[in-house]
Amino acid sequence: MSRVTEIRAVARTTAATTGRPAYTGVQSLPPRRIKIIGVPLDLGAARRGVDMGPSAVRVAGLEARLEALGHEVKDGGNIGVAIAETKPAGQENARYLKEITETCTQAAQAVLRSLEEGLTPVVLGGDHSVAAGTVSGVAEFYRRDNKKIGLIWIDAHSDINTPESSPSGNVHGMPLAALLGLGPEPLANILGFSPKVVPENTVLIGVRDIDATEKENIRRAGITEVYTMRDIDERGMRTVMEEALRAAGRGTAGYHVSLDMDWIDPEDAPGVGTPVRGGATYREAHLAMEIIADHGRMLSFEIVEVNPVIDERNRTADLAVELISSAFGKKIL
Repeated sequence: MSRVTEIRAVARTTAATTGRPAYTGVQSLPPRRIKIIGVPLDLGAARRGVDMGPSAVRVAGLEARLEALGHEVKDGGNIGVAIAETKPAGQENARYLKEITETCTQAAQAVLRSLEEGLTPVVLGGDHSVAAGTVSGVAEFYRRDNKKIGLIWIDAHSDINTPESSPSGNVHGMPLAALLGLGPEPLANILGFSPKVVPENTVLIGVRDIDATEKENIRRAGITEVYTMRDIDERGMRTVMEEALRAAGRGTAGYHVSLDMDWIDPEDAPGVGTPVRGGATYREAHLAMEIIADHGRMLSFEIVEVNPVIDERNRTADLAVELISSAFGKKIL
């Protein structure tokens, strides 16, 4: 018996014994055809281990959970990634930039092919530099029809450093800068065009650890929709998400959702690449995903920075699967 069949059988038994309908996980939104793409990239970060993130999320049952919601799911396997120990790091202010660009280019092409086949890409990272590839593929697909896309960047960090401003030289702190056309140039020009998104349709949610140089880059880029954890604390997740989705969706075909698991507080998500205290709670995170599902304009999704090496019994990967399920329509009732 498949895991999906098991879930539905349990639901039927529950309904028969209690006399009330049991929640099967099947959602009321139209089912999607989903393509899972793993990008086990860890060259962009100082701490190793996020290359095992895609495997951890798969082990946590992603495919079965999505199928239980009524979606058709195909796993496209992993994009090939260079091994750090076999390559020179390159320039200190953007280490492994060449290899990261090559991987992100492959990811962009895989995402583009998925959309051409009518599939919704779900990308599993890896460190957050994978977003430079994911968003490039989505933007190119809609650019061919003269359409823009929005970007929902959910992260403890703004990831808008450039090689000139980065205090660490870690490229996972640069993908948003690349997508907005600030650099580094090889990442910014994946698939031959830049920028991939415009600032008025780019939204940051839940940031709480921003370098001084990044604050200047946010202003220089022209991003105005930046919601810090203080905004969420004071105004509530619903208000923040409703405003964010309106901004990302204004004049666009829809939006890509890029979710870094370090957005969530380490109490609930301990196994992440760069943990920062004071993040979103378990329920706040689910509410954000549920609101995204309610709006129905998500074009693609990625989840990054799951690090099984420092996780506790795969808790963070389990939560990642739960959040992806909520973003794709799972509801409490």
